[in-house]
Amino acid sequence: MDNKQSNQDLFSDSIEEESKISDRREFFRKTAALGVTALAGTSLFASQDDPAIMHHAPWGQKWGDPVTKNLYGMPSAYEHNVVRRYTQLLASGNYRASIAVTPIQESTGIITPNGLFFSRSHGGTAHVDPKEFRLMIHGLVEKPIVLTLEQLKRYPKVTRTHFIECPANGGQEWRGPQFNSLQFAKGFMSSAEWTGVYIKTILADLGLKPEAKWMLSEGSDNSEMGRTVPIDKVLDDAMIVWGQNGEALRPEQGYPARLLLPGWEGNLCVKWLKRIEFAAEPWYCKEETSKYTALKPSGKAIQHFYANEVNSTVVSPSPEIPWTDLQDGQRVEIEGLAWSGMGTITGVDLSFDGGKNYVEAKLKGLVLPKSWTRWSYMHTYKKGEVLLLTSRAMDDAGYIQPTVDEETSVMGVESVYHRNGVETWEVTATGEVNHVQIRS
Repeated sequence: MDNKQSNQDLFSDSIEEESKISDRREFFRKTAALGVTALAGTSLFASQDDPAIMHHAPWGQKWGDPVTKNLYGMPSAYEHNVVRRYTQLLASGNYRASIAVTPIQESTGIITPNGLFFSRSHGGTAHVDPKEFRLMIHGLVEKPIVLTLEQLKRYPKVTRTHFIECPANGGQEWRGPQFNSLQFAKGFMSSAEWTGVYIKTILADLGLKPEAKWMLSEGSDNSEMGRTVPIDKVLDDAMIVWGQNGEALRPEQGYPARLLLPGWEGNLCVKWLKRIEFAAEPWYCKEETSKYTALKPSGKAIQHFYANEVNSTVVSPSPEIPWTDLQDGQRVEIEGLAWSGMGTITGVDLSFDGGKNYVEAKLKGLVLPKSWTRWSYMHTYKKGEVLLLTSRAMDDAGYIQPTVDEETSVMGVESVYHRNGVETWEVTATGEVNHVQIRS
């Protein structure tokens, strides 16, 4: 009896499932006249032969994971390719003095997840015990002090959204593109919401002597990274931060505290901070003498240039995410990022012919000072057409992104840092995307 009942139940379930599929097919027939979706969808009529539409999805027919499985959340397993990447070409002999670049082609909005944030170390990632953390503040201050992490966090907090960019972002391209990859060409940067304290707030408590014109910040990692900062920046928006995107800094981002100089080159934002000293003269540390200077054609190098200049790039399409699946006449959104260490992005122009002619792109979402800004332009794709996509950004300080010729006429091609000439991406007749450089 039980077996007969069980078979009857299975037969009934089968009839019910066939009925549901029949109902779905009838729905598609009735709505076929609606045509295709606005941008890139499949016609409703054709969907009746798509198993993903006609049948229940397997994940909807079984229990999901309990909320206790991952007490610290993890990305979907299907996003396994969205990771930071590295290359031996950009490593200084090993991967302790090296970089891991952000997949900006996969980024959305203006916030980079902490697990994908650009990482640069000079002696490997330090793992600091927060109970043993000490921050010494001394030199030309009235009341030198040593702070524990808890004492540091008692100062009034601020939260700001800013990008951090390595000054070598795009630096391998002075002579021409070296990587046919957006991630390796422009992924030496990320953007986050930072929480910490303004240094000027601490100095209001300690008292800064009038002869203090420079600040040294020093890290506690193996390299003991040291950089000097002019006092004007310190008293403007320099921060000591311990929070990133709503949680504590990750170890590779300087846990438990780092310096943040909004808009200025990432090397200045010293991680694993242990000491701040004020003096009348700069220190001329290794990273501002033998490194992080700009060699000009005259043979002289520029020192003490800090702000990352106005910049932009197309992020979609890209070599990693081409247009090979687009249909002729399909509407598609061209997307990009713009940023400036000088201020706030006020506009972005987009060229389809490598910079000969430009149209105005649309700024999207939040537009904040010294932060990433999203921009986009809706385009009708023509199969077989070759495009040279070039973006050009401008900011409220009056700066406009230069052409490659304008930049190299001043700096030559022997430099590494602070390259902000316009970037060009070729879309081939088949929709592939290549990194190219337009010269006159």
